[in-house]
Amino acid sequence: SSDLILEYSSEMRTPTLIVAGENAHSRYFSEDAYKALGNKNKELYIVKGAVHTDLYDGGKNHVIPFDKFEGFFKANLK
Repeated sequence: SSDLILEYSSEMRTPTLIVAGENAHSRYFSEDAYKALGNKNKELYIVKGAVHTDLYDGGKNHVIPFDKFEGFFKANLK
């Protein structure tokens, strides 16, 4: 269950990037997970105008933030 995921998120210590669509029905969960994370190196990135499924297939406007993923990985994977 999603509550169980949040229960242990305070134990996370690895860099974390959470991406959510501005208009996603599940955005609230991404925001709650971000707040519950125990690590300091965390980021919540909201994709303007996107719904949840746009972040899987890009939607009609191709909104998957590949540049954001690349920057985050380059900064945190060593």
